[in-house]
Amino acid sequence: MAFDLLFRDVRVVDGSGNEPYMADVAVQGERIVAIGEMGEETAQRVIAGQGRCLMPGFIDVHTHDDTAAIHHPEMLAKISQGVTTVIVGNCGISASPVRLTGTPPDPLNLLGSQETFIYPTFQHYVEAVECAQPSVNVAALIGHTALRANVMAEFDRPATDSEVAQMCAELAGALQSGAIGLSSGLAYTNAKQAPPAELQPLVDLVGAYGALYTTHMRNEHDGLLDSLQESFSTARKAGADLVISHLKCAGAGNWGRAPQALSALEKAASQQSCNCDCYPYACSSTTLDAWRVDGKMEIFITWSEPHPEMAKKTLKEIAAAWGVDQWQATERLRPAGAIYAMMNEEDVRQILAHPLSMIGSDGLPSDPNPHPRLWSTFPRVLAHYCRDLKLFSLPEAVRKMTGMSAKRFRLQDRGEVRIGAFADLVLVDMARIKDVATYDDPCRQAPGIDLVVVNGQVSYEAGKVLGRSGKLLKRGE
Repeated sequence: MAFDLLFRDVRVVDGSGNEPYMADVAVQGERIVAIGEMGEETAQRVIAGQGRCLMPGFIDVHTHDDTAAIHHPEMLAKISQGVTTVIVGNCGISASPVRLTGTPPDPLNLLGSQETFIYPTFQHYVEAVECAQPSVNVAALIGHTALRANVMAEFDRPATDSEVAQMCAELAGALQSGAIGLSSGLAYTNAKQAPPAELQPLVDLVGAYGALYTTHMRNEHDGLLDSLQESFSTARKAGADLVISHLKCAGAGNWGRAPQALSALEKAASQQSCNCDCYPYACSSTTLDAWRVDGKMEIFITWSEPHPEMAKKTLKEIAAAWGVDQWQATERLRPAGAIYAMMNEEDVRQILAHPLSMIGSDGLPSDPNPHPRLWSTFPRVLAHYCRDLKLFSLPEAVRKMTGMSAKRFRLQDRGEVRIGAFADLVLVDMARIKDVATYDDPCRQAPGIDLVVVNGQVSYEAGKVLGRSGKLLKRGE
């Protein structure tokens, strides 16, 4: 028979963590239909391996691509680094279900202005993604802060029982429409007043639906271990799968605590389903908040609504120019975005290397001066940490970006190169791949990602998006 695509003599890194092997891989329609020695078999297109690796398409488990997938459906920042599926709605921030009557509250403003939020139900969001047909697959979480914004005028208090009931009703509707779970961002100003008792009924729903709970924990600084325990407890009581978002030891006073945090995660994982995600950088990126400013750490301003001219400067430089301290400068600049040099490289490496950690970029596509992780997270894992530093083997690096992620997020028939799986594939030249995006020049495509297939269609090749065949992936499908 003639296949649609036939990869000849590729080194298959299949996403399971098993050792790579040489094979031919055939695609028909949306699926992988044959792996092995193909002999005289033909195809509409034959692609020679030429020493390159064929891997499952990477799954970016932590993104804020909710609206980017609709407004910029080519998704160049993601598909150019081999990503074929994005998980949106993280950190309590989701584009739906949202009904705003004014300016988006922090951190919903990371997704855009009020005009961006036009999806009052999750079904509206589903239809918008399907209409846009992005180049990558999209699976969506529902944000706790987004739910709060629908039922609360002010966020400086716990939700009432009636407000929690309204949030639960909205979450149930979204889960019925295919959302994959709930996310929280308890460290942020507009969610930190939510006690565990506010979250528990929502996470209970997640457990009842067989869905997932991800959390940007209440405190990644000195309260790291207590916040981990709160997260474990909430998910365990609900019987829900748990992902700790971008696990880190934030702030110099917290450096060196990765072994303690990972030990706590291991202990919890022996009793319940839990993982963490992380990104391969020692700097974070989010909104500018006074409580994050310590007067010592370098903080790079990426945008400011009242003072856009201060973008691409450090907070220290801005404060000096204005003749004020850094906290006063922060209040003048807000709402604003920033990159924080808040982590220790050794902690980052230990978390990256841990068997329970998955890879997520946490990139901010709406940021005019984004963190380089938006464009280079996955090449950096492969090139810098795997190939150059040998922090982990190639099969383990790929498992963290594919098979483990698909299993935890229950993405059916994704994340592996095997017969019957969807043909989400990336052809990688491990000799050439490099993370070239930098803090000064963050929007750069990585060399070495030669070809990307999404649902059986060649969607990216030679640096260009060739087609858009992504889907909205619904829970249970």
